[in-house]
Amino acid sequence: MNFFDKLLTAIEQQNSLLYVALDPDPDRHIFNQENPGGIEGDRFDIIEQWQEWLHFVIRETSELVCCYKLSFGFYLALGIPGLKLLEKILTLIPPHLPIILDTKHSDLNSGTVFARFVFEQLKVDACTLTPYAGLDQVAPFLVYPDKAVFILCATANSSASIIQEYPQPDQPLYLELVNASQTWGTPEQLGLEVGMVPDMLAKIRQAAPERLILLQGDIAEENDLTDIEDLMPLLSAGLSLNGSGLLLPIPPKLLEQENVSQGIKQLRDQINQERQQVIEGNPTCDLWLPDVCFLRHQPHRDLILQLYDIGCIIFGDHVQASGEIFPYYIDLRRIISTPQIFHQIVAAYAEILETLTFDRIAGIPYGSLPTATGLSLRLERPMIFPRKEVKAYGAGRLIEGHFQPGETIVVVDDILITGNSVMKGAEKLKSAGLKVDDIVVLIDHERGVKQRLKQNHYNAHAVLTLSEIAETLYESNRITEEQFNLF
Repeated sequence: MNFFDKLLTAIEQQNSLLYVALDPDPDRHIFNQENPGGIEGDRFDIIEQWQEWLHFVIRETSELVCCYKLSFGFYLALGIPGLKLLEKILTLIPPHLPIILDTKHSDLNSGTVFARFVFEQLKVDACTLTPYAGLDQVAPFLVYPDKAVFILCATANSSASIIQEYPQPDQPLYLELVNASQTWGTPEQLGLEVGMVPDMLAKIRQAAPERLILLQGDIAEENDLTDIEDLMPLLSAGLSLNGSGLLLPIPPKLLEQENVSQGIKQLRDQINQERQQVIEGNPTCDLWLPDVCFLRHQPHRDLILQLYDIGCIIFGDHVQASGEIFPYYIDLRRIISTPQIFHQIVAAYAEILETLTFDRIAGIPYGSLPTATGLSLRLERPMIFPRKEVKAYGAGRLIEGHFQPGETIVVVDDILITGNSVMKGAEKLKSAGLKVDDIVVLIDHERGVKQRLKQNHYNAHAVLTLSEIAETLYESNRITEEQFNLF
């Protein structure tokens, strides 16, 4: 089970959006004989004291939270014993609850080995990153499909505003970071870490309505969610339309109370009351609502937004291969330079191909050859391709790759506008004695091309349609009404 599914299951089972910070922070907890965990200062050394205290916190909260977060720096500060303490605490957390390691890792050179340490050795479910080195900093962590990362994009620290809000508050750097990071990974793999500032949180939620947000609040003076006047603005700014999408920290002071679980239950129930109102459409607070209708099922909405954000959809008069002039251009060759998006596209194609019967995959040169290669590797099915032109030297083959006459081929292309190029490719395959029934593309322009292919005895399948793309971009405020009408 991947991190996202594990977290959603925990949220549902525990009926909670709360998490606990399990940190040996000497400023947060002082050991004494009145400690509710029963720790006596002269019984154990500091590591043993921390282990007993943190184990007590786990026991008191394991039925009230959806996940745990551990700050790597506090354990590292205790040296080798601290790392051993970290390993021990990880074993004490119930296996059904996801674990987030708060590392704020930012070193580009050590990214690959650190990702291996975090996900393979410590076996945590997610970690936090400081991403100012860009996608290259994040990519080593995203190669683990069952894990996730949270990108630190904005904090509540007052001195950070000079950087976060550069060059000006209405166009802050942190929103640029939010927009860029959404092209790096899927919502299931990449979330956002945000400080406890309602206005800032609302802007981030508006920019990323589908992303999971981890709300910071480990510092006691920044976290007083027990105060309804502090809690409600954060819920109104950060909750998604389904009353979820926001992970909130348990205030440290609740862990120091005589009855720890009682205080946490009260906070959880208070949050859930507001969540229920949101789900029913009657929030008691002024819930932030995007100018977006996401109530319709749109399985590829995030993919469409990412294609737009990386520049695959541009406006202006462009001549198509058919000679027609369109007021827009869809450039799908960019996707091979963004591995995370390319991975999503291959997966979307694969969902269709898995329903078809075929012996080999054929890509149409040149645009769809990377996709056909990716599908061949993913589905473990052999690939061939018809040459665009037959060379006068060498073997002079029309079809590259090994095949047997009579085999069934599924043809993969990138976009259907007139259907001419894909039918030419299919005819070359058929001239070599191969059978072609199905053609699969990423985007269908919906200009009657599917019907035309059907008349030529081909079944056309598409991941996306042009109208679906236009509607999603318009509803997400990515394009204007004038641009929407161009489609």
